[in-house]
Amino acid sequence: AKARGGAKSGDLVVAEIVEPPTAHADPVGRVTRVLPEGGAADTAIELAVAAHGLSQEFPPAALREARRFGKTVPATTAAERADLRDLPLVTIDGEDARDFDDAVYAETTRGGFRLLVAIADVSHYVVPDSALDAEARERATSVYFPGRVIPMLPEELSNHLCSLMPRVERLCMLCEMMVSREGRITRSRFGSGVMRSAARLTYNQVAAALVDKDAAVRQELAPVLPVLETLHEVYRSLRRHREARGALDFEAPEVKVLVDEGGQVTDSRAYPRNDAHRLIEECMIAANVEAAKFLKQRKMPALFRIHGTPEEERIADLKRFLSQRGVHLETGHELEPARLQKVLKSVVDRPDAAVLENAIIRSLPQALYQPLNIGHFGLALSEYVHFTSPIRRYPDLLVHRAIRHAMEGGTAEDFVHTAREMEVLGQECSLRERKADEAARSVVAFLKCEFMKDRVGEEFDAVATGVTDFGVFVQLREWQVDGLVHVTSLPRDYFRFVEEDRMLVGERTGLRFGIGDALRVRLVRVDSADRKIDFELVEKTETAFHPRRAKRKRGKS
Repeated sequence: AKARGGAKSGDLVVAEIVEPPTAHADPVGRVTRVLPEGGAADTAIELAVAAHGLSQEFPPAALREARRFGKTVPATTAAERADLRDLPLVTIDGEDARDFDDAVYAETTRGGFRLLVAIADVSHYVVPDSALDAEARERATSVYFPGRVIPMLPEELSNHLCSLMPRVERLCMLCEMMVSREGRITRSRFGSGVMRSAARLTYNQVAAALVDKDAAVRQELAPVLPVLETLHEVYRSLRRHREARGALDFEAPEVKVLVDEGGQVTDSRAYPRNDAHRLIEECMIAANVEAAKFLKQRKMPALFRIHGTPEEERIADLKRFLSQRGVHLETGHELEPARLQKVLKSVVDRPDAAVLENAIIRSLPQALYQPLNIGHFGLALSEYVHFTSPIRRYPDLLVHRAIRHAMEGGTAEDFVHTAREMEVLGQECSLRERKADEAARSVVAFLKCEFMKDRVGEEFDAVATGVTDFGVFVQLREWQVDGLVHVTSLPRDYFRFVEEDRMLVGERTGLRFGIGDALRVRLVRVDSADRKIDFELVEKTETAFHPRRAKRKRGKS
């Protein structure tokens, strides 16, 4: 009874194994925590936290340190910095953002633009060998779940003193860049400042003002509209430079599961990217590149954000997959991002564009943090670091520390983090980033199952996203929910899996199922615990591309 820890039948619990299983007996466990009853979102998050070993509570020492800073910026600290309080810097984030890391401002110059990217000065508060630093290093990243965040730093800092909230004084690290009309950064410098954000804006608001030219929104944003118009010009210049470099540009929308106050799922929806997202992205990339150059020039130990060239085997698989769908990928001696970007542009209007984009993404290696710089393949950049999100990412905080150290005349020799330590930190941060992503994905998958539970028997339009010998993986068009159509639920026939074509082919009927096919499916089973959703085929509505036709076409050329 003691090992049960007060748990009743049907409770969700966290348990530890006391005795491992043997050939004759099941494992013996001890309940360490009974998970609270709540909505689906709370349950899913509690399960993910337990399964991935995430910390929710901050150690008392870290909380004490965070509270000791108070709630405002002391006048003496502000006096030592560049005064940006009268400059209309603005933050642009999603509707549900809680921590505001970055603010932007731009003005025109004779040769182009002056662009300022101001980032929360977390390194002023989180110093080496402090309890806050030890905990931030241990977490390495904030973890974002639907309706809830497990922050890297206590709320006193993440949501208040470090957050660039509107109309309050905040300390910041500044990257000032001179940008040419062609989008080249001709000069940059770093500094520390004190600022007061002029407005907390959202992507949708800014896109409505700049792209849709919505009169009511433009009226509402009138005080900062000139800055936004200039930022949009800067973005267009940076975008031109990005296209000239041949950086990859994925247009897949962000899929969000929406939950209500009670933690119940209300919707699963794709949110397409707009010009405001891209504007902020380009400004952040520009600042990250300048930070990387700054540290490289001064030979400071730093964590570069690296993205390697895809493996030859993966590229050969991708090339074969694309050619089956009538898409040619030039590879040559070594693959360049520009060639993949050319493919992305060529398929943008096809019905199977998302499937083809996903195939390209899956052929790429994972981006990592490491002190040895090998460049960033996807962004087509020779050096890149993460500088713009120190509230939620430990590598950015390390980059701030190194920049501040160099600005104050320090060198690599007297920097608190050695090159050897950076190697360990890079491995830790990469690992914890993956763990946070897995935890977030598991919650979204669980909530999508909960969302579909009451829809068993209903029919949906879907697209085939993968084919194996046991069935066809599909994604519902409306809600971006994934599931499986098992081979046994396909029309009565014996289906052979043709691996090189990634197709199921009916021996008798010749019916084919391939990636990108449009299907009508019926929901038959939902298993939230295993994150599994099963569908059965109602009908095949459209074939994406026929490999035989593709081969015949290739034979002609």
